Amino acid sequence: QQTAPIYLFIYSFILSWNVSDTPVEFVIEYLQKAKEIAENNANVPAELCDNLQKALDIASGLDGYLEQMSSQESEPLAELYRKSISHDWNKVHEDGKTLFRLPITCITGQVEGQVLKMLVHMSKAKRVLEIGMFTGYGALSMAEALPENGQIVACELEPYLKEFAQPIFDKSPHGKKITVKTGPAMDTLKELAATGEQFDMVFIDADKHNYINYYKFLLDHNLLRIDGVICVDNTLFKGRVYLKDSADDFGKALQDFNQFVTNDLRVEQVIIPLRDGLTIIRRLPYSPQANTQLKSTVTYDEVFRGVQGKQVLDRLRLDGKVAYVTGAGQGIGRAFAHALGEAGAKVAIIDMDKGKAENVAHELTLKGISSMAVAADISKPEDIQKMIDDIVSKWGTIHIACNNAGINKNSASEDTSLEEWDQTFNINLRGTFMCCQAAGRVMLKQGYGKIINTASMASLIVPHPQKQLSYNTSKAGVVKLTQTLGTEWIDRGVRVNCISPGIVDTPLIHSESLEPLVQRWLSDIPAGRLAQVTDLQAAVVYLASDASDYMTGHNLVIEGGQSLW
Repeated sequence: QQTAPIYLFIYSFILSWNVSDTPVEFVIEYLQKAKEIAENNANVPAELCDNLQKALDIASGLDGYLEQMSSQESEPLAELYRKSISHDWNKVHEDGKTLFRLPITCITGQVEGQVLKMLVHMSKAKRVLEIGMFTGYGALSMAEALPENGQIVACELEPYLKEFAQPIFDKSPHGKKITVKTGPAMDTLKELAATGEQFDMVFIDADKHNYINYYKFLLDHNLLRIDGVICVDNTLFKGRVYLKDSADDFGKALQDFNQFVTNDLRVEQVIIPLRDGLTIIRRLPYSPQANTQLKSTVTYDEVFRGVQGKQVLDRLRLDGKVAYVTGAGQGIGRAFAHALGEAGAKVAIIDMDKGKAENVAHELTLKGISSMAVAADISKPEDIQKMIDDIVSKWGTIHIACNNAGINKNSASEDTSLEEWDQTFNINLRGTFMCCQAAGRVMLKQGYGKIINTASMASLIVPHPQKQLSYNTSKAGVVKLTQTLGTEWIDRGVRVNCISPGIVDTPLIHSESLEPLVQRWLSDIPAGRLAQVTDLQAAVVYLASDASDYMTGHNLVIEGGQSLW
């Protein structure tokens, strides 16, 4: 909110230079001159003057409006911008601190910075390469959109610019993601290629005559991953790339670059008329149709192109799928619900406690995931059928059934009551069976479904020193239930698998009564720690996805190696 007036001042300040730099600024300049000529000529109709003024109003209001309506930048970016435009770049060059006289018009502005930031978000980039950093505004904008483990490698010829930008990078929590390499950009590209580096996104804003060379090197040496994006600045270059009578050297270089990219069958591209032009280029997957001129021994099968054209990570997506998770109000079930939703599924949160279910459903809503909360006791067949009916009524079907709800009661075997035994089996085994059966009927009818049951490491070993006969036996039953249904239903399109977690770290585990047991458990676990609920999330997504279509009746054990000792 506070930076908007600053930008209005800066914009007016830049306009006061009277140096047009973009197609729109040239249009404004020529419209202003035409208006002055018209107003000084008595023979020019008033209607023409009025239309010139209207055109001038539209053109001159565009850049300022884009700045006001775009997200405002962070304070480190605002500080970097102020520092850049107030710096005496002529004196810096005269003092011999820079190799070239650097024009202030080279700086990436607020709107372009936000566009770059948005592209990083949209492409889910983790590694970005910048060729030509200048004062670092673009690099820091992109760094703000990267995940915590993301990285930007910025190539900059001028060592002075690294020194200029570094103090601001150090103030930003995202500055640590930026590595600046000084020297000729092509030398840096060769070093990166030699070590097999690859990037999700590349931003080029450097010497225009080398644009083609940078571009060719990136693609020829696989520095840009398939489906990766290259953003190239200044590709409309003052309008001179499309003016027939332009003799500008830079304009000709960029005209040649634009045509080269247009003719390159390895990519698709679009020029956005933002400021001085921003070209967005996407590297296309290989296809024989686009590479007929190349002599190739490529075996163009599903291994190469992906199953149904999907690369392996795309096959893990659950877009358009409907899932439910029982016992999802907390712990493992909550983690499963988040994982399935993040992978693209709509998720029904099932729990005995309606409040807990609603809280988790609200969490998913905040992440943009479609969800619903359903209260159900899975020991009751009527609750299970209503749960299934509610989901089908809302979303039309069920693709993924995650039967996770369960209980655990400890007692010495000679003291285990029939009440404890029946209660444990009613939820852990009978309830899981009833959920499988109810969801399975929907899935068998449509010829597709994924059922994932939560079993336990206790189905393989007898965990100790705690005594939990009914729990261990019920979870062994879940595994056999899974194996039986998995083999019986796979030929009708329904896969049934289970996950057997080890001991999972929860607040209860760290209670005073259980703390001595934790140390004993840790001594039995090769991994040296308890499981986190997040350790299980990728497994449930895999079993729910098309990537696991050939797996059924399997017990996927995730216990840090404990069952092996």
